[in-house]
Amino acid sequence: MNDTFRELKERIRKLEAFLVHRGPGNTDLAQAVSQVRRAVRHGDRTREPSPELRGLLERAESLARTAA
Repeated sequence: MNDTFRELKERIRKLEAFLVHRGPGNTDLAQAVSQVRRAVRHGDRTREPSPELRGLLERAESLARTAA
């Protein structure tokens, strides 16, 4: 796994922790985090994350900021 994917996975873990802390009430955020998880699972960890994967992560982080 390269360093960029490692950083991306850490950001996803933070989103997951935020989601657990806030509870299941925000379905949009839960769906966005789920989409990011699926994209990571199917991505190539030896290369840089795709623009699609970065976009999904940024959308999820944006939803988390508005929910905070």
